[in-house]
Amino acid sequence: MPRPLRVAIVGAGPAGIYAADALLKSEAATDPGVSIDLYERMPAPFGLIRYGVAPDHPRIKGIVTALHQVLDKPQIRLFGNVDYPSDITLDDLRAFYDAVIFSTGADADRALDIPGIELDGSYGAADFVSWYDGHPDVPRTWPLHAEKVAVLGVGNVALDVARVLAKTADELLPTEIPGNVHEGLKANRAKEIHVFGRRGPAQAKFSPMELRELDHSPNIEVIVNPEDIDYDEGSIEARRSNKQVDMVAKTLENWAIRDEGDRPHKLFLHFFESPAEVLGEDGKVVGLRTERTELAGDGNVKGTGRFTDWDVQAVYRAVGYLSEELPKLPWDVASGTVPDEGGRVVQGGEHVQSTYVTGWIRRGPIGLIGHTKGDANETVANLLEDHREGRLHAPEAPEPDAVTRFLEDRGVRYTTWDGWYKLDAAERALGEAEGRERVKIVERDEMLRASGVEG
Repeated sequence: MPRPLRVAIVGAGPAGIYAADALLKSEAATDPGVSIDLYERMPAPFGLIRYGVAPDHPRIKGIVTALHQVLDKPQIRLFGNVDYPSDITLDDLRAFYDAVIFSTGADADRALDIPGIELDGSYGAADFVSWYDGHPDVPRTWPLHAEKVAVLGVGNVALDVARVLAKTADELLPTEIPGNVHEGLKANRAKEIHVFGRRGPAQAKFSPMELRELDHSPNIEVIVNPEDIDYDEGSIEARRSNKQVDMVAKTLENWAIRDEGDRPHKLFLHFFESPAEVLGEDGKVVGLRTERTELAGDGNVKGTGRFTDWDVQAVYRAVGYLSEELPKLPWDVASGTVPDEGGRVVQGGEHVQSTYVTGWIRRGPIGLIGHTKGDANETVANLLEDHREGRLHAPEAPEPDAVTRFLEDRGVRYTTWDGWYKLDAAERALGEAEGRERVKIVERDEMLRASGVEG
């Protein structure tokens, strides 16, 4: 009797869970069936949703409900707190599974090569996001001494960073932020936040809804300089062909022409300012130098040679995420991705047997969370084609119990889907005691104990 197709997915964020969902919805799920194991280095699942989305975005975090329904399926097992490759290697996975899909995402900061970027007070946005989202592997405190702060970048992560810095701690208290984050934000001195983009309003990567949310806080005054509202032929075409681009531009235009209000925290959105240098004194940030740019006709910009020094005491770069190189897999240094064709890992022009990628580790950190679904569908379709054509390798030990024995013999303290239900209940109980929906547990050992994993 044919056994189910055994698939390991490394990374239990949206990309990995969407891949599992695509497998379960395929013909292979009914004949002869599919058995899926999700591996996640965090004790809890959901990846970017839990550790990369700002806590005041309940609409986006609502995606967890749909992901939860996938993980509830009996054909799926979760192995949390399992690190690739220290706990389980690619060779190990190949011994247990017909195919392996990597969906490890991107959670590091892309570098910005300008003088002074290494100064004390210059930070990566991803590190700050990990702190306020309660990531177990980052420090519990964050220096929030600066009264004037620069954020470099015009994407949604830059907006998240700027908004969290500009809001009061009590505004964020109703969310799931941990206690240490609330205490840290109470000491935040920021009164002016300056967001810088080197191109114009039509080239900003904000989503319209996230941009409008900036103006919803009673404490944040959003300010746009009318001189920054400028379009060339390329910009006009971008607005004409993309509804979201046009909506963002209209919002910025409306803000540029209104009178400045009296909300206590000012959030400035600057365009046509290219970061040239982080200014320092005694090893600490004391300012930011930008070069004024102008449109070149096609939506790109060129420098004008005119520079401005901005009085700021901290700089956050939000210029993109970067994936971590995965051992035993080919790597494209320039893009920070695993080379692939349709989700099939490619090395030396040949497909690496039974090995696939999906999500940001495949295509880079671009697009919204929902865009990952189409990516997963393509990868899974090609995996299933390889299965039908007999191109997958045969694992030595495909029995589901073989994996659990392997992890237990290695002393890996892994969490399960049942353990997530326990952790979820524990966090909700902490929240209920404070009149909140949830309070996130931060420490890894505490997460393991709440998940029912013994020390």
